Amino acid sequence: MQFRSLGQTGLRLPWLSFGASSLGQEFRQVDIGEALRAVHTALDLGMNFIDTSPFYGRGLSECLLGVALRGVPRDSYLLGTKLGRYDAGHFDFSARRVVESIDVSLHRMRVNHLDIVLCHDIEFVDMKQIVDETLPALRKIQQQGKVRFVGISGYPMNIFRYILERTELDVVLSYNHYTLQNTMLADMVPFLKTKGVGIMNAAPFSARLLTNSTLPPWHKATAEVRGICRQAADHCTARGVDIAQLALQFSLANTDLATCIVGSANPDNVRKWAAWADLPLDQELLNEVLDILRPIHNWFYIEGQPENNDRLEIGSSR
Repeated sequence: MQFRSLGQTGLRLPWLSFGASSLGQEFRQVDIGEALRAVHTALDLGMNFIDTSPFYGRGLSECLLGVALRGVPRDSYLLGTKLGRYDAGHFDFSARRVVESIDVSLHRMRVNHLDIVLCHDIEFVDMKQIVDETLPALRKIQQQGKVRFVGISGYPMNIFRYILERTELDVVLSYNHYTLQNTMLADMVPFLKTKGVGIMNAAPFSARLLTNSTLPPWHKATAEVRGICRQAADHCTARGVDIAQLALQFSLANTDLATCIVGSANPDNVRKWAAWADLPLDQELLNEVLDILRPIHNWFYIEGQPENNDRLEIGSSR
């Protein structure tokens, strides 16, 4: 497993990290025993940064991690969670809830500190609150030693610029924005570097869009986007490669991103991804797939409050 530095935090993350959203049954119903084995498989393979949230399974992901990590030495892994989003329409970024949320997460996962805590999906609220109330409350908890590093996560690129132009962050987490289909995060990297921020990338498969699996019912990809991604997947299949392998390798290849977070409650998937990470990237196939995806390059959707989103360009017509 390769490791990369996370900004100025001093942390070194595996280039492939374990995302625990699947433990919260965000994609399918899971077998609990299998889900627990997936966590241990990831750790055995060197994927020793685990990312979760109280939103995943409405607490289920954190609770299962508390069971999975029982007896595992705390200094052998890094643990990150989030706060502020607790249900589909339930957001609370108040200072009071920050304190409560940290304590609840610590209790669920049976640990005495969290390595990273992120304000989760801040595009759904007035981001001024994040600057004026949420992050200051998190910084106080950081001083108490319960949290080592703080940051934000969300979908639009605009949220990172908005916050960092007004206050400091240790880390950011972006998802669906450094994939075969969308590389908007790469355009943000120079700005993030000037701020000394550690950059984490998640969802290289774009919630199954860049796989051969069935999309979850909540996926926002349009018919056109789904169709073109299917063409790309079929092209990879004809060449004897799973498009998911190419998608993962593409995301891992960007050394500006400290880690790529992928998750599954199936230990076989975790082993497969770790094996793919060690295979050489087929540059010729990659170029062919990028060419197929070119008509929908950087397509994105609106998430949260419209004013918190990026300017619609290609996204406005799809």
